[in-house]
Amino acid sequence: MYAKKLFRKIADAYFLGNLLTMAVIVVLLYFGVKYGLEFYTHHGEGIVVPQVKGMTYNRARQLLEEDGLTIMVTDSGYNKTLPADYILAQTPGYGTKVKSGHTVYVTVNSPSSPTIAIPDIVDNSSVREAEAKLMAMGFRLLPAKKVSGERDWVYGIICRGRRVSNGDRISTDYPLTLLVGDGSIGDYEDFEYVEPSYAVPEDGDIDEFEEVSEPEME
Repeated sequence: MYAKKLFRKIADAYFLGNLLTMAVIVVLLYFGVKYGLEFYTHHGEGIVVPQVKGMTYNRARQLLEEDGLTIMVTDSGYNKTLPADYILAQTPGYGTKVKSGHTVYVTVNSPSSPTIAIPDIVDNSSVREAEAKLMAMGFRLLPAKKVSGERDWVYGIICRGRRVSNGDRISTDYPLTLLVGDGSIGDYEDFEYVEPSYAVPEDGDIDEFEEVSEPEME
């Protein structure tokens, strides 16, 4: 009887010890995961993104690197009133809180205006269609120049004194002049039909064609 009681006490102590050990492990795992993840992800850490829009690229990079951030150019634009490499936009925006090492994406000003290929309009569209396409692409147009041809048909494009063709890449800074038909071709007038006459020699004889015979074969 005593042995059974002793065994039961030992078993109970062993069981309770296991439970206690498991509870300690669960608590350690909980706090380990919680604080470990916070340390790994820099929980609570936040760097305020500075305002780099309006700066040159080199100045913006220096400022961001001093704050532990990086910079990357993802796009370019063109504003002729601003210097080249001037930052036009940034993401994330000013005041956003980010983690150390975060990348700020910027759009910089291009040193030259973009060039765009002339669409297929020469000898392929009316002046109205051509003007709509070109202006939608950002081109500026000067008054059209009339040339001999069908009315309102586009026969060519002039840029800076020279003729350009479909597919040529032209800067949007340079205005274009369309060469448009004046209607001199394709407008038909009524003409009086005149019966053709044949000249007759003064002697009244009409020359006839001389008949030529084929040479005989030997």
